[in-house]
Amino acid sequence: MKTADLHLHTYFSDGTFSPEELAARARAKALDTVALTDHDTLDGCPRMAAACAAEGLEFIPGAELTADVDGKEVHILGYWLDASCTRLTSELQRFQQVRQQRIHDIVARLNAAGIPLQVQTVLTIANCASPGRPHLARALVEGGWANDYDHAFERFLKKGRAGFVPKARMTAGQAVELIHGAGGAAVLAHPALYRNDGLLPKVVEAGIDGIECWHTRHSESASNNYVRFAAEHKLVSTGGSDCHGMAKGTPLIGSVRLPHAHVEALAARRPTPTPAPLPASGASN
Repeated sequence: MKTADLHLHTYFSDGTFSPEELAARARAKALDTVALTDHDTLDGCPRMAAACAAEGLEFIPGAELTADVDGKEVHILGYWLDASCTRLTSELQRFQQVRQQRIHDIVARLNAAGIPLQVQTVLTIANCASPGRPHLARALVEGGWANDYDHAFERFLKKGRAGFVPKARMTAGQAVELIHGAGGAAVLAHPALYRNDGLLPKVVEAGIDGIECWHTRHSESASNNYVRFAAEHKLVSTGGSDCHGMAKGTPLIGSVRLPHAHVEALAARRPTPTPAPLPASGASN
């Protein structure tokens, strides 16, 4: 049976693998289809497409966007995104600028708290257009201010800590509209991580196409609940490992294996392209 992993990251956002290494690991795990869903960027997709072609893998270009539902941060995965869509690329560039400014703001707060971390240190570690808190965590560990990735978040970066700065985000409806406008399908990522299933109906109202029911941090009972919810609301059940390479310890790629029928069901939810208008009657060719 063909299988897929639809939630993967590279070093073009907060993962540690190159596209080529990620594709090679996907083949080693006997996956057939993979999606690259780096945060707020499609920059890694051309190389990932070429690497997947060399490995004989089906590739889906995607991105993970940050949205807001009633003041709660949620992540929306976009699949089959068209990089030639100027509105999408313009918005992604804006999101990247917001991310870069957030690094400056967090470092300023850490400095005020007595941690002499430098912005350039974080940006050098990130080495991408979409830096994020995982890069700050790595910088804090390397600087000796935290024992490991989780400790860095717990001590400095999570909400309520000295280095927390909220991230500007769009509404879930705007995220879905942006994805659909770029020819893609929109999926709510890892719903159990939000610890508030009351958000789900509002995400459905936003026009979502699917829910990531299977995820490495979902319990079996949670996954079953989301599968039932998806079926009740005529949404596609999807899944992915959320692999960040070595950033979170053991590589997770392939730990979630989605039957390919779910990929096909999600592809069927993509917007139908608007046909070009016919030439006016009597117009010359």
